[in-house]
Amino acid sequence: MTSFRLWIVLTAVAVLVPACATNPVSGRSEAVLMSEASEIRTGKQLHVQITQTMGVYDDLELQDYVQQLGARLAAASHRPKLEWKFTIVDTDNVNAFATPGGYVYISRGILPYLQSEAELAAVLGHEIAHITARHAVQQQSRAALAGIASVAAAIFTGQQAVGDLTNVVGSAIVSGYGREAELEADRLGAEYLAKTGYDPDAIIRVVASLKDQELFERERARLEQREPRIYHGVFATHPDNDTRLRQAVAAAGRVQGTGNTTNEAWFLKAIDGIAVGSSRRQGMVRDNRFYHADLQFTLAFPAGWKIQNEPQQILASPAGRAHMMQVTAQAPPAGVTDPRQFAVRGLANRRLERSQSLSINGLDAFTTVVRGDASPYGNNSSVRYVIVYHANLMWIIKGASRAGDGVPEGDRLFLSSAQTFRPLRSNEFSLAEPHRLQLVRAAPGTTYEALAKQAALPEYAVQQLRLFNRQYPSGQPEAGRTIKTVK
Repeated sequence: MTSFRLWIVLTAVAVLVPACATNPVSGRSEAVLMSEASEIRTGKQLHVQITQTMGVYDDLELQDYVQQLGARLAAASHRPKLEWKFTIVDTDNVNAFATPGGYVYISRGILPYLQSEAELAAVLGHEIAHITARHAVQQQSRAALAGIASVAAAIFTGQQAVGDLTNVVGSAIVSGYGREAELEADRLGAEYLAKTGYDPDAIIRVVASLKDQELFERERARLEQREPRIYHGVFATHPDNDTRLRQAVAAAGRVQGTGNTTNEAWFLKAIDGIAVGSSRRQGMVRDNRFYHADLQFTLAFPAGWKIQNEPQQILASPAGRAHMMQVTAQAPPAGVTDPRQFAVRGLANRRLERSQSLSINGLDAFTTVVRGDASPYGNNSSVRYVIVYHANLMWIIKGASRAGDGVPEGDRLFLSSAQTFRPLRSNEFSLAEPHRLQLVRAAPGTTYEALAKQAALPEYAVQQLRLFNRQYPSGQPEAGRTIKTVK
């Protein structure tokens, strides 16, 4: 489970007086409002919040692999003395980003779209370049000098909205630092690849792959009536035939001496078995039922509803979104185990109707309808609450409808769904295990259509396998080739 939005508050710059500093890349003096010490301090503060909110992917060997590769690239960068930290965050969104002070993050979800260690290095190298060129610091200084003095910044995993001032980092995660800064990061990233012996053309190959992924995601989002969740513009905004990008990559090879290391087999072995979709920490959706092993519960939603498993909530709605359900969890105040007491305290000064205590599959629960509550349909909705106490947490199940007279139109559906909340049975823990990437050898006559029938991909299986294997939108695997599928 994880948040509709990920908000991270940055430390504000106390004195808005510019100081001169030498840009590590250009060697030129520039006016900035953040010293290197402040940059490092901000990065450390953000790192705690990012890892707590997004989660760190639970695979120490893979984390070490990314850290070692990133450190090798950073050692060849313009700021080798920073204490560089590279982290795989536990999200299936296709993304990578950097924060000031030497902190680079890559999503678990981007890895299946990469084909070699050189391509992973291309993504990391680009993010390293944002830090070495101090793009966030430059942009923050320009914003502050223009009179923007907010202290809130938002980091979103696919939702286009940001705050002010030090929204620079959050904004870049969504849409990049601007065309010129992104091109500079491409050029520097290619330089770092060449210095460490990797093929700089890996950047071109990553661009093509992520452009295909972006086009597919935009079409899928249109069909599903939602915002697309795409890489924040670092690579995907470039056309794969971008002349300036190709010139920058070629120039890096000429200056540094073009490397040819790709390490495809080694990379594929490293990512074999990674979680695809939700991870074990986030829980699994199978058909219309959600399972969570660590939190030891399961809950069924109405048949045919679309279920979104996000970092700090589960959302569910039917086609057309006439109704919506939300499931969240809260630790109750010390000594509070009664759902009614928890609800009365939490909904104080609210208009509660149709309230009653319940027992749901042996668990203490309480339900009520709140009139004039906020919902996706406005701030004056009737919202059904069902609160269940389980595993030392209060599980808050909310339902709202676009229409309804006193109670939500979908009230019966909400109550029926809430009644399915129960502890996980011993024979159900395997259902909470995630789907995982699997490498197979293509036999003569293997097709993506045949692989899709066996793959553990609930939707768009053919398209997803083609994207993973660089044969989107057409083509079939060659016999003997290593193919990524999902089990």
